Amino acid sequence: MTLEIGMRVRISLSLAIAICNLNAISIQVYGAASTEALPKTMKAVVAHEYGGPEVLKLEEVPVPEPKENEVLVRVIASGVNPADPLILNGKLAKEFGTHLPLVLGYDMAGIVVKTGAKVTKLKVGDPVYAHLLWGGGWAEYCISNESESAIKPKSLNFVEASSVPLAALTAWQAFELGKLQSGQTVLIHGGSGGVGTFAIQIAKAHGARIIATASTANQDLLKQLGADVAIDYTNPNWENTVHDVDFALVPVGGETMRRTYGVIKKGGILVSIASRYDETELKKHEIHGAFLSSHPNSVELAEITKLIDAGKIKPIVSQVLHLTDAAKADAQAETHHTRGKIVLTIADEPKT
Repeated sequence: MTLEIGMRVRISLSLAIAICNLNAISIQVYGAASTEALPKTMKAVVAHEYGGPEVLKLEEVPVPEPKENEVLVRVIASGVNPADPLILNGKLAKEFGTHLPLVLGYDMAGIVVKTGAKVTKLKVGDPVYAHLLWGGGWAEYCISNESESAIKPKSLNFVEASSVPLAALTAWQAFELGKLQSGQTVLIHGGSGGVGTFAIQIAKAHGARIIATASTANQDLLKQLGADVAIDYTNPNWENTVHDVDFALVPVGGETMRRTYGVIKKGGILVSIASRYDETELKKHEIHGAFLSSHPNSVELAEITKLIDAGKIKPIVSQVLHLTDAAKADAQAETHHTRGKIVLTIADEPKT
């Protein structure tokens, strides 16, 4: 009897110890999921002067501290945009409110690792993506807020998600500005570029008839994205085949814009996202004009997320480079001939 009681006591003690160990393991596992031991420094691509890709340097810098209305995000990937080289060389620095030293990266996808006291919609561990107003995405950690960041689409990985925000929001806001209606005919220039690839798909989701332009090599892509008519802009007098356009989205100026005024029907609208239109030409053709400077908007980004997860929008990522190749990515963006988007990877995709 004494032996049996002793054995029971030892077994009970062993079980208790085992349960305590399991609980400790569980606390550690869940703690790792909800709280991350943050380093004091991080790697970031920094420019200390304006110039070309050669001024970009990979450096060790302090991890930023979020203010009460901000979140700190561990960046998994960051998109590259045509505006990046223009900000880097100083041409758009004033417009974007940038100052030196500069960390580019106006698109990002990552995981929230710290929140300010007044943050209510986002929490630690949330997978997010954002159009960052002040940049900073070309780094291991960046600052964002609830007006910029939305929950990442479930159907996209972080690399794909990081290619979306700025370009998709630009297209979305252009159509909002021009009050796009179902059944209207839309002309989208640069249909194979970052903004263009999203614009075609968003316009299609709105029920528009789409005419899109791109180079010879990208005609098939325009059709795959949903364009009803694909135009090769390298062909002379392409504008002779386009008529009665309700809405024209123009990401470039110069000759392309000059040849676009005449294809828009009276009362139609031209929305420019790159350069100012000619008021004289607008009056001559009795059309309207609007200039868009896109901006972060987490509510609109959440609407874009719905279209992505419904299978109506798919990002086109043509090149994935590591953060250490940021200069190469910037040089490619400067050509303005990128198919879809370029993405920089900063960390490995989290395991699901």
